[in-house]
Amino acid sequence: MAERRPTFPANEADAGVLEKLLVAERVALGAVIALAVLNLAGSFLPLAQQLMATNWRLMSGEVVLFGLISALSLLLLEPRRSRRTEWMGWALAAALLLLCAVIVDDRSLNTTIGTPPLASASQPTWLSSLPISTQAASGFALLGLSMMFLRARSRAAVLAADISTSCLILVVLVFASEQINDMSQVFGPAEATVHSFQSMVCLLLLTAVTFCRRARNGVFSIFLGRGTGSRMARALSPILLLFPYLREWGRAYFLGDSSMPPPYTTAVLATLAVTVSTSLMLYLAWRSNSMEVQIHNLSLRDELTGLYNLRGFRLLAEQALRMARRSKHPFSVLFVDLDDLKQVNDRFGHFAGSQCLVETAAILRQVFRKSDVLGRIGGDEFAVAGEFAEPGMLSAAGRLEELVKQLNAEPGRPIPLSLSFGTVTSKTGSDETLEALLKNADYAMYERKRRKKSLPGETVQS
Repeated sequence: MAERRPTFPANEADAGVLEKLLVAERVALGAVIALAVLNLAGSFLPLAQQLMATNWRLMSGEVVLFGLISALSLLLLEPRRSRRTEWMGWALAAALLLLCAVIVDDRSLNTTIGTPPLASASQPTWLSSLPISTQAASGFALLGLSMMFLRARSRAAVLAADISTSCLILVVLVFASEQINDMSQVFGPAEATVHSFQSMVCLLLLTAVTFCRRARNGVFSIFLGRGTGSRMARALSPILLLFPYLREWGRAYFLGDSSMPPPYTTAVLATLAVTVSTSLMLYLAWRSNSMEVQIHNLSLRDELTGLYNLRGFRLLAEQALRMARRSKHPFSVLFVDLDDLKQVNDRFGHFAGSQCLVETAAILRQVFRKSDVLGRIGGDEFAVAGEFAEPGMLSAAGRLEELVKQLNAEPGRPIPLSLSFGTVTSKTGSDETLEALLKNADYAMYERKRRKKSLPGETVQS
């Protein structure tokens, strides 16, 4: 039988993020369908043409068709769809891939990349307005390929899906940045407009939906997780995505401005890039250190009381014992047992028992110094280790008893707190180990517990 490995919670998808993504995906697909319908209306209805802006360039018929096919395919490939519906979505994606591959092959034989062929006079207006470019056709082809692998489960298919989606993102980024550069004219007047702005918007929206779907599995799932790394990826990805483009646009703008010398422009932009990259590095380093401290505390701390657990107590108490020996100071160990915890749990419930444990930890913190090592080393057992002479440790134990009495004397307290303890002190120059000191303190605690229970009127009530 295969071993079932528990899933680390940080790798699980955040349910809140998934809900927001589903809403955003449907809004994006609705926007693509609305743009396609609007362009069809503008092609055939004179009234719709009059309502459009004068600089509105219609999408080509191919883009309208490919946009509708892609949107419908993504709707059919939504999670929790039936198997038959999935097959329909795959068939549409395969048809999109085939049609775009034919167009890309035809363009590569007749034109250079980015330049669509001239429309003939016999073509309808809605087809000849602005024919699809090679970049747009390549983007839709990769979109169809990525959609075919959206519901992939095998390792090879998941890898193919991640690769095709990555290529799709790169192609669409080039396509979108070229369109924005032409529109802004930051690099000078555009020679010719080869893309429709609406085509770029449709392809961007469809790519975003495909990426979000792909992020539910595979390498992109890091963006949807609940862990700190996933939250950092979601926060930093917009900065890392936009900053290189902003830097290049800034370089083009300032170099075109004769009032600023090129060397000074380069120095300013380089300094800005160093500032941003250094800020990101400092943020990542700070978060990494913070997570390391949290992981360290989780591995050494008891979650309920906040004291060290057995592992943490032994680690730090061993260090304290070595330091005491080097400085030739006495070293003491106090072993504390919470009496009748099982009876408290049985009679009053586990919440009451947990409250007694928390109160015991609070009293220990009141009595002992921050430099002392305090730990919960068992279910109802606590230990304290530090540089104490025997009178000092006995005085601290007396203070511990006094605080317990004050707590039990509070009016309306239903459960009295009872502690038994034993102390042991390592003499200067002794080579006793921490385990031996704990064992002797445990034995002293049980002797004290036995004597306490043998005295009339001293039995702890539960």
